[in-house]
Amino acid sequence: MTTKAPEMTRNGHELAPLNSRNGPEGGKPGVTIVLQGPRGSIISRGSGPIEDPDRAAWSGKMQFFLSIIGYSVGLGNIWRFPYLCQQNGGGAFLIPFVVMLILEGIPLFLIELGIGQKMRLGSLGVWNTIHPWLGGIGISSCIVTFFVALYYNVIITWCFYYLFNSFQDPLPWQDCVVVNGTPVPECDKSSATAYFWYRTTLDAAVSIEDPGAPRWWIVLCLLLSWIIVFFIVMKGIQSSGKVVYFTSMFPYLVLTIFFIRGITLNGASAGLAHMYTPKVEKLLDPKVWLEAATQVFYSFGLAFGSLIAFGSYNTPKNNCVRDVILVSICNALTAIYASVVIFAILGFKAVSNVAKCTDDNKHIMINNIPFFANLKLANINDSMYSEGLSILNNTTPDLLRECSLANELDGAAQGTGLAFIVFTQAIVELPGAPFWAVIFFMMLLSLGIGSQIGILEGMLCTIFDIEIFKRIRKQYVTAIVCIICFSIGMIFTTGAGEYWLKMFDSFAATIGLVVVALMEMISVIYVYGHERFTKDIQDMTGIKPGIYWQVTWRFLAPIIMIVILVASILSMVREHPTYEAWIGDQGKAVKTVYPGWVLAIAISMIAAGVLPIPIVFLLRRYQCLKMDINIHEGSIRRIDTTVSTKEMITDVDLDDDEDVSPLGEYHDDDSDDDDGPQVNSRLGKSFRMEVIDDY
Repeated sequence: MTTKAPEMTRNGHELAPLNSRNGPEGGKPGVTIVLQGPRGSIISRGSGPIEDPDRAAWSGKMQFFLSIIGYSVGLGNIWRFPYLCQQNGGGAFLIPFVVMLILEGIPLFLIELGIGQKMRLGSLGVWNTIHPWLGGIGISSCIVTFFVALYYNVIITWCFYYLFNSFQDPLPWQDCVVVNGTPVPECDKSSATAYFWYRTTLDAAVSIEDPGAPRWWIVLCLLLSWIIVFFIVMKGIQSSGKVVYFTSMFPYLVLTIFFIRGITLNGASAGLAHMYTPKVEKLLDPKVWLEAATQVFYSFGLAFGSLIAFGSYNTPKNNCVRDVILVSICNALTAIYASVVIFAILGFKAVSNVAKCTDDNKHIMINNIPFFANLKLANINDSMYSEGLSILNNTTPDLLRECSLANELDGAAQGTGLAFIVFTQAIVELPGAPFWAVIFFMMLLSLGIGSQIGILEGMLCTIFDIEIFKRIRKQYVTAIVCIICFSIGMIFTTGAGEYWLKMFDSFAATIGLVVVALMEMISVIYVYGHERFTKDIQDMTGIKPGIYWQVTWRFLAPIIMIVILVASILSMVREHPTYEAWIGDQGKAVKTVYPGWVLAIAISMIAAGVLPIPIVFLLRRYQCLKMDINIHEGSIRRIDTTVSTKEMITDVDLDDDEDVSPLGEYHDDDSDDDDGPQVNSRLGKSFRMEVIDDY
C-alpha cells in the first residue's frame, strides 16, 4: 500500500510531491531522464507528465485583466499623450497613433503575452528555452527594467510629498511666500506653483554637477515608497494581485470626477478645441509618426519582461488574443479620455490666467492714462480696453503684459512640469482646491504604483528563473532588490534629483528597450518560427492568427522598430543632450548641456542594457561556458511543456542509438557521444540532458 506524499513548500516555492521510497509501484526509486532541446522540446523517460505546482497563477480573469491594465495604463497616459497631441497636430495626431498601435503595439503585445503563456516562464527562461544563444535578451530586459524601477519610484515619492501637502487650506502652492511683506523674488519672477516645485519640494541645485546633500523630506518619502512597494510585491501576484483592484480602478473614478467638473468650467471648450482641432499638414512631418510609434511602444510597457511574466501566470488555454485586443483598446481610449480631462482643466486655467492678465493691464491703464484714472475695473469695457492698449503700446509698451489665450494653452508642459506645475496651478483656481489636489495626487499614486508593480514583477520573475534564487524565499530576494534600489535612488533625493531622473528617462529606457523588443520579435518569428508560434496561438485560443498578424510580425513591426532605433541614435548623436536646470535668480529653467562625465554614465547605462545580448551569444556560440550538461540530483525541476511541442510530456523508451532533435523529433544518430550531447550538424543547435532523482 502506498501513501500519498504531502505537498511540500521550500522557501516559498511550491514543490511537487515526491515519489514514495519504494517508488510508484513499490519497486526501485523512480529516475526521470529529461532530454531537452534548446528550443525546449522535452521527452522524459521513466515517469509520467510532471506538472508545475510552484508556478503562481491568477486567482481569476479579472485579476489578470486589471493587473495588465494597471501596468499598461500609467503616468504616460496622463502627462505625455496630451502633450504629444497638442504638439503634433491636435486631433490629427490620433491618425498616426492608431496606425502605429495596429502595426507595432498590438503585434508585439501578443508576442510577449502569448510566448509567456505558452512557456509559462519569465523573460530569462523564455529566451533561454527558445535558444541558449538568445539568453542575453532576458538579461538585457532585466537590467533595463532595473534602471526604470530606480527612477519610476521617485515619481511616486514626489506624489506622496504633494499628497501630504494637499491636506491644507489654502494649498501651500497657492500663493508666493511672503517675507517682510514682500514676495520672495524667486517666486515673484516665476510663479507660486513653480516655486513650490523647484524650491520647496526639490530644493533644486543650479546644475547636475552641484547636487548637494540628500533632502531629508524626499529621503523619507522615498523610503515610504519602497516600503509600500515591497509589501505589495513581496509575495508576487498573491499579494500584488489584490492591490490592483484599487490601483487599476481608482484612476478611472478620479478621471470621471474631473471630467464631470472640467467640462462645466469656463474655458473648457477652448482647451479642448486647442488640443483636438486637427492640423492635417502635420501628418507630412516624419517626426510626428516617429513620436506616435514611440508613444505606442512605451504606453504598453513593451520589452520590460512584465507582459511575459503576466502571461506566464495564465492558464494554458487562456484566450490571449482577446486579452491583447481588449487591453489595447482600453489603453488607447484611456489616453484619449485623460487628454479630454486634462485639457478641459487646462483650458479653464488658461482663461483664468488671461482674465488676471487683463485685470493687471487695466490697473496699469488706470495708473498711467489720465482718462482711466477715476474708473473702476468693471467699468472698463472691451472697446475702452483696446483703446488703452493702443495708447500704452505707443508710449510705454514695456508696462503691458501680453494676454494671449493661445500662448497660455501652448505653454502646457509634459511630464513632471504638467503634473506638478501646470495642473497644480489649475487646481488652485477650483473651488474646494484641497479636495481636488488630494484626489489628483491619489490618482497619480495609483497609476504610478500600478505600473511599478508590473515593472518589478517583470524583473523579479526573471531573477526567480535563475536556479540559485529559487532556493531563497521570495520575500528575502524582493527585500534585497528594494534595498538596492532605495540605496541607489538616493541620488534622486539631492538637489539634482530631477536632472538625474530626466537623464535616466532619456537614456536608460530608450535604446535598450527598443533593442530588446526588436530581438524579441526576431527571436520568436525567425528563430522560434512564425508558423510554430501561430500554431501555439491556435492551440491556446482556438483561433489561427491570420494575414494581419503574419504581415505585422514578419515585416512591418520589425521595420518600425528599426526606424525608431536608428532615429533615436541619430537624434542623440546630432543633438547634444541637454537638461533644464533651475536658475533661482532668474526664476526659470534654463537649458544646460550635460557634462561629459554624466554622458559617460548615460552611455554606460545604454551599453549595460544592450551588451548582454551579444556577450551571451558569443559565450555560448563558442562554448566558452559549460552549459550543455546540467545534472541535478535529489531535486525537482519543472520540466512541463514550456514551448511549442506537438505533444505534451510523454513517456517514451528510447533505444540506445536513438537521439532527440531540438524540435522534439526522433532520429537515428550514429555520431560519437563519448563527449556528451552532440550538436546537431544540420541545425547547428545542441540539447542538454537532465537527470532527476525522484527518490
